[in-house]
Amino acid sequence: MKYLLGIDQGTTQTTAVIVNEQGEMIEKNSAQLPARFPQAGWVEQEPADIVRTVKEACAPLLDKYEIAAVGFDNQGETFIVWDAETGEPVTPAIVWQDTRGQSVCDALASRVDPDLLRRKTGLLLDSYFSAPKLKWVFENNPELRKQAHEGKLKFGTTETWVIWSLTKGKLHVTDPSTASRTLLFDMNRFEWDDEQLALFDVPHGMLAEVRPSAGYVGDVDFGNGKPLPLHAMLVDQQAALFGQACFSAGEMKCSFGTGSFLLMNIGDKPRLSNNGLLTTVGWHFNGHTAYAFDGGIFVTGSAVQWLRDNLKAVPDSPSSHEAAQRSTDFGVVFVPALQGLAAPHWRTDVRGAMFGLNRSTTSDDIVRATLDGIACRVYEVVTAMSQDAGQTPPHLKVDGGPSGNPYLMQMIADLLNLEVHVSAALEATAIGIANLAGVSALGTSFEELSKNWKAETRYVPRMMEEERGRKLEQWRKAVAAAMAFHD
Repeated sequence: MKYLLGIDQGTTQTTAVIVNEQGEMIEKNSAQLPARFPQAGWVEQEPADIVRTVKEACAPLLDKYEIAAVGFDNQGETFIVWDAETGEPVTPAIVWQDTRGQSVCDALASRVDPDLLRRKTGLLLDSYFSAPKLKWVFENNPELRKQAHEGKLKFGTTETWVIWSLTKGKLHVTDPSTASRTLLFDMNRFEWDDEQLALFDVPHGMLAEVRPSAGYVGDVDFGNGKPLPLHAMLVDQQAALFGQACFSAGEMKCSFGTGSFLLMNIGDKPRLSNNGLLTTVGWHFNGHTAYAFDGGIFVTGSAVQWLRDNLKAVPDSPSSHEAAQRSTDFGVVFVPALQGLAAPHWRTDVRGAMFGLNRSTTSDDIVRATLDGIACRVYEVVTAMSQDAGQTPPHLKVDGGPSGNPYLMQMIADLLNLEVHVSAALEATAIGIANLAGVSALGTSFEELSKNWKAETRYVPRMMEEERGRKLEQWRKAVAAAMAFHD
């Protein structure tokens, strides 16, 4: 039996899984990845910690299985700059949540045609993506800018950095899905774009070579002296789309974690959203190209953590289910914009807001309102995707920790009037990138992977239309009021 190693290099931890030839997870191991917050809006990680967690997550698995291929997915927009000669980082890992690039976006706004930007990159001019933060680094450290233009520095997202480190600088690579998250990449031509590089003052020489999402890349050494062949690279959310077997246009998944990230496969041609969504490369290799609509919700699991840690409303995250069921006041509405409103609103200035409080309001009511608010945010993004695609998905596939919350999943099914299928594979992201490596190295077919995908739980809509309409109208008024407060 041959096995596949899938590495999910996420924001809060790195998870490694062993998958068999049928795409089933055999074993997993994780290593926590710390972050620091030097000032408001800044989110950083130590580059050495990222490499360390990859090695720690993989170490117990390497000698137990005959590993045929490795797949590696990454955080997406998080990046590092390092010395091309020594391999020493010259910046921290600047995380996708970091907003220090907003001043760059504000300064460039008058020079950028947003429609042309979207047609070329699929994205918005926003600090969420790598390029504005990289330009901020250059503006605030002219010496680094000088070194970059002299060819002395390298840039890379987390998989590029780790692969460089594991190959002692032999491989400086990325894939189209990850490159499409930088604001520097033309998603139509699958190439770095000279006009975007000039806009953000980024020299071409510091960028990674863009390789196909699947195919032999090279050998990586995790420190045990037994190099393994790397066969797949993707952004984590695209890996989850693959892991959820969303291979046909119109199929959609939502991965729950710190936030909620929804992707819909839109086929092999890029399409632009009219409803505040992004267009991104899903995967691109050997005649297989998928684009996706992308809608990110930045606060989901972190809202429940806020209930637990800041408000002490629940002792732990799973208890939010019981608390919501105890609630009797359905007039409390919470807009969980604790880090702004991302898709489809893109109002990073908006903050959380609660409405309908009275003397009898309890902590259970606030917990229920928080879960309802998360469900309403998912409703907004799925609705926007359905409108853009001109079709309603057959169902919504979900994975990640909060997908284990029955109240939340039932509320999403009710608001969408759509079945919600919870993946039986809890580590859909890591399994997805392992399976993509299997497509390359073992010749696994998309049909086999679709057949092997299983739902653990299915939630069927049961809310009456009148109640659904009332809840959604309450939500729309609450969002409008929250945004008006910050106008």
